[in-house]
Amino acid sequence: MTKNLPSFLTELLAAPPRAGEGVHPWLYRVARQLHAHFRPQEVFSLLKERVQNCGRHVSDSEIWDSVKNSLPCAWQPRFTGAPIQSTSKWPTVNQEQRAAIIRDGGGLADLWEASRVRLEDNERHAEEIIDRLFPGNPLLCCGKSNSVFDTKAREDWRGELSTLALMVPSPMSAIDGVTKDGKPSKHTLSNTGTRRFLVVEFDPSKWCDLSSAVQSQYGDESKYAAAMQDEHAALLLHLGTFAPLVCAVHSGGKSLHGWFYVHGQPDVKVEKFFRYAVSLGADRATWTRSQFVRMPDGTRDNGNPQTVFFLNFKPMEARR
Repeated sequence: MTKNLPSFLTELLAAPPRAGEGVHPWLYRVARQLHAHFRPQEVFSLLKERVQNCGRHVSDSEIWDSVKNSLPCAWQPRFTGAPIQSTSKWPTVNQEQRAAIIRDGGGLADLWEASRVRLEDNERHAEEIIDRLFPGNPLLCCGKSNSVFDTKAREDWRGELSTLALMVPSPMSAIDGVTKDGKPSKHTLSNTGTRRFLVVEFDPSKWCDLSSAVQSQYGDESKYAAAMQDEHAALLLHLGTFAPLVCAVHSGGKSLHGWFYVHGQPDVKVEKFFRYAVSLGADRATWTRSQFVRMPDGTRDNGNPQTVFFLNFKPMEARR
């Protein structure tokens, strides 16, 4: 089965690491290379055979996660023929539908009124919010910025969360992973676990990028920011009729992050929902499971609070 593989890949397969030496990153790294030579089921079987005596139990789900997570960035042989014409994965914005939803929907005040939990004091509640969003003691990847982060058990983060700006909205499957470039890191797609929340963000244009005519419609930057928050709230409330909205977080800038509970839902259903969100102007970046989003009630790097305007934990509790 492996006789026609490149020599470097044959050597990797011949010397899998022992427990404690990076079995999980090795699975992802090798799977990424094997996709060019085998079907996913064959990749799974080959990896399972090679790690069965590594010194610890490696579950089928861990192997399958590596196989699936490495597929989008699988190595491909250099192609020298005619370029392949591709189409965009995501839909274009339906401006007419977006405008109708904003016109007929509520605003930030309505989002706040719809919240089942009200945070009306001046205290920070990041710790208790994360306890409810991620019960137990899962591995969480959190950070002050895209370059300053860590992955560790939830209890090891206790007392720090309100000072942080970012987190991955799903538990991590391992402390360490491997980037698309093959480098070890604690924030990668390869060590991000099953999707728990899908975060939808509507990120407006910067004030300085608006034409003078558009700026005059709003008057000044503060009024523009308030109008954008109302628009985003209307869109999140609308999307909440299709999937359970459990948290809405202000970015500390001009946008809102809506956390939708999708754990256990079929991938095709979740993608259909997100495609609809993108058609209303949502940022496509948060589709990536490992994408950082704003920490609920955390602190942005400029010192601004990331205020939580909406909380509803009941959809999660109903599915336990």
